[in-house]
Amino acid sequence: MLEIKNLSYITDDGAEILRNVSLTVDERFTAITGPNGGGKSTLAKLIAGLYDPTEGQILLDGVDITHMSITDRARLGVSFAFQQPVRLKGLKVKDMLRLAYGKDKKRIDYCSFLSEVGLCANDYINREIDASLSGGELKRIEIAMALARGTKLTIFDEPEAGIDLWSFQNLIRVFEKMYEEHQGSIIIISHQERILNIADTIVVMKNGELAQAGPREEILPGLLGSTTREACGVLLGKMGGEK
Repeated sequence: MLEIKNLSYITDDGAEILRNVSLTVDERFTAITGPNGGGKSTLAKLIAGLYDPTEGQILLDGVDITHMSITDRARLGVSFAFQQPVRLKGLKVKDMLRLAYGKDKKRIDYCSFLSEVGLCANDYINREIDASLSGGELKRIEIAMALARGTKLTIFDEPEAGIDLWSFQNLIRVFEKMYEEHQGSIIIISHQERILNIADTIVVMKNGELAQAGPREEILPGLLGSTTREACGVLLGKMGGEK
């Protein structure tokens, strides 16, 4: 279980990005949505340890991880997938999958992880993670790495971005498979209605604050209203690359 208590974040130049956010995540899928600049990605990066909060606490299964390093959080079972995956010249896809898997590295099934995200292992396993890969390919490889890790908490920042040529239903199936195999919680930052439709809980961020949070069946109908839709930036039926 993830507990966020009175979390705030102010940048070095004094900009207040997040104010007094409190939230509990103990479901399969939690979707965080809201307008651009509302604080969604900042909240995700605070949980992952990419930013250090100004105030408040972050607890994972009762352990205070508020000021832990990214490495220590990873050891406790936190994974983060970037909206724009990084390119790592010199490292091959198989190297990254092996690192993510972290178990018996001789028995890792590269083909299984890559095929889950619509990639052929023979074509990609020895590719370098560099400029030769498209943004969509990088995104799929990063999702495959998250599958390989299988952690107790996985955070995806707009995972649908850049995968227009891949079946959206396959992306949802990957999330479901992650939960079935590892029983970990998944937090997804998204404007996409089809993502919100699979969430157990929907969190709406606006102006750096928690505007709404609750079960999908309570929150989603309001988001689909025309006025709220514009306010929250929910893009019905569109892929991330079309925002």
